[in-house]
Amino acid sequence: MLTIAIIGRPNVGKSTLFNRLVGKKLALVDDRPGVTRDRREGDAKLGDLTFKIIDTAGLEEGNEASLSGRMRAQTEAAIEQADGIFFLFDVRAGLTPEDRFFAGLVRRAGKPLILIANKAEGRTGVTGAMEGFDLGLGDPVAFSAEHGEGLADLYDALREAFPAETELSEEDEAVEKRPQFDENEDGSELDLTKPLRIAVVGRPNAGKSTLLNRILGEDRLLTGPEAGLTRDSIGLDLEWRGRKMKIFDTAGLRRRAKIEDKLEKLAAADALRAVRFAEVVVLLLDATIPFEKQDLTIADLVEREGRALVIALNKWDLIGADDAERGERLAILREEAARLLPQVKGTPVVPVSATTGEGLDRLMAAIEKVHVIWNKRISTARLNRWLEGALEQTPPPAVSGRRIKIRYMTQLRARPPYFLLFGNQLDALPQSYERFLVNGLRQTFDLPGVPIRLSRKTTDNPYAPTRKRK
Repeated sequence: MLTIAIIGRPNVGKSTLFNRLVGKKLALVDDRPGVTRDRREGDAKLGDLTFKIIDTAGLEEGNEASLSGRMRAQTEAAIEQADGIFFLFDVRAGLTPEDRFFAGLVRRAGKPLILIANKAEGRTGVTGAMEGFDLGLGDPVAFSAEHGEGLADLYDALREAFPAETELSEEDEAVEKRPQFDENEDGSELDLTKPLRIAVVGRPNAGKSTLLNRILGEDRLLTGPEAGLTRDSIGLDLEWRGRKMKIFDTAGLRRRAKIEDKLEKLAAADALRAVRFAEVVVLLLDATIPFEKQDLTIADLVEREGRALVIALNKWDLIGADDAERGERLAILREEAARLLPQVKGTPVVPVSATTGEGLDRLMAAIEKVHVIWNKRISTARLNRWLEGALEQTPPPAVSGRRIKIRYMTQLRARPPYFLLFGNQLDALPQSYERFLVNGLRQTFDLPGVPIRLSRKTTDNPYAPTRKRK
């Protein structure tokens, strides 16, 4: 597929153009320059053309070791990856020395380029766009990413710059079929043809971007000692041992009371959207200071959203040098996880090191395993055989002299496992007995690390014969 990188100095409207072309507000947008730091990819649509688009950090001069220098290196990597370039400049601000300097950089890349004069609303804007001729990058396209003006001109420029790649082609649409399940056989809603969606979350500076770079085998995401480098939730495609995945790096999540900056609020909201979009969430903890209050808050959020959870203990290379000592420490932390997070009892706790790559195979195996469990369906026959034994061993309590009767159970859906109880007086069923049933389901049917939903419905026994009314 044709790939285009959006390039330009800070605050010329690159992320706004990206959002306009993908049709969603995926990239964070703010009036302040330098909001985008990592490069973000998306599927763009312009008329009948579809192509991949890359949003990049604003080009700034600076030492290679500085933050601006590392951001520029990410942008240069995007130029190398792309088939062509959208070079943006701000019509309102006019051409700057930085525009002229970086125009030389993209010219040396030797790739097809479309010059876009952004923020060219109205007659004044169109006139200002003509200043773009001074860059020597071809005819400027007068455009307004904010208002969507100039899309037709951009379409024509794209067809002209890439005649072979923009030829129309027909694609077959895949028809999704919902799996059907037999009443007496367990099943699954697992679809191995679709990429497994993973979100990596945690407190600031836990090492999320470093871990993803290690998994990808390249410096794809911006990293450094500064906390809060990641702002956008960046989705990356990869294949691990033959399994397609889409993994999301997210901004570090702090306590809401500590978030005062508007941009950090936007980044936190973007991270929460990534959690809701994911199927499996990896909660990355700092092994040297694990299970802080904010870590538990994030884990509780994942459970409420109904996502499968894996806990990864990063910086494990800093936890002693003796295997026996590290094994003892891991056992303690797993016990602590079970005690502090009873709502997702059995969640895998995997030690990893983003710096050395230790434990990555175990982490990916845990992700795949918990994803299978999250998709699991249990047959109604098996459920009710277990329920019969559980009720006989520990009957429900009596309410006002009448014992609560649970007659029947079925699984309504998976992702996460969701069960429905039928009986009488179920509104009075204590939370403690519901926890007893959930723990029994988790242990009997091997459902560790996933949320379990249990609803109640007062009704007649569906197996009982219908009484004739007189």
